[in-house]
Amino acid sequence: MPDSLLRAAIVDDEPLARRGIRQLLAAHTDVSVVAECRDGEEAVRMLERETVNLLFLDIQMPGLTGFDVLRRVLATRGRDAVPPTIFLTAYEEFALDAFEVEAVDYLVKPVNQERFDSAVARVRRRQSSGAESLDDELRYARHVVIHGTHAKRVIPVDEILWIGADDYYASIHTRERRYLLRETMASLEARLDPSQFARVHRGAIVNLAMVREIRSVADETVVVLRDATRVPVSRRRRSALAKLVTQAISHS
Repeated sequence: MPDSLLRAAIVDDEPLARRGIRQLLAAHTDVSVVAECRDGEEAVRMLERETVNLLFLDIQMPGLTGFDVLRRVLATRGRDAVPPTIFLTAYEEFALDAFEVEAVDYLVKPVNQERFDSAVARVRRRQSSGAESLDDELRYARHVVIHGTHAKRVIPVDEILWIGADDYYASIHTRERRYLLRETMASLEARLDPSQFARVHRGAIVNLAMVREIRSVADETVVVLRDATRVPVSRRRRSALAKLVTQAISHS
């Protein structure tokens, strides 16, 4: 079996949910499902006998929750025995807890293919990266938390198109909507991976993976994103941005 093959396990008490994950995995030929479990106790036993490097883990199950499963494995066998985990949940409020136990990602049901593929790609990058790259992944933010009036919203950084300055706030733009975050652009820039995000002028940061093209007309340069949004680029940042976009494309 090739070293690059991901050995996946699916843990969910709902048969339809397990089947859904298998269907989403159909497009990933480098992933082999080696086990399915119906509850947390079964998952703990499975992880003792199987080598798994991709775990899809439901949070709410009878008996042990998904969090309980990871805590038990951590307590009995240590951190190295905990596989890269993507949590599955019907409730977004569990997302913060998922990141606190160092989950690679979380998926809110029903899961769409694009979001699923992004989560699997994150695991694949973690498997193929060296120790230095893994340290970088842990150092930089993987999500941004928006504090609303009645709830918190967790935005994976991969879903951000661009970020704009908005008085004392940062305006987070995704495909679905815009969110306001009370944080300075400088603070956000420091928390984001510089190989993934670039400051294009004083009031804007773009996700390099979302860049469709860099366009220059006369003395003005804009970056065109996948959703056709145009973000101005300052003159002194043009050259650096072009290099960063090229590097991002070569590593995608």
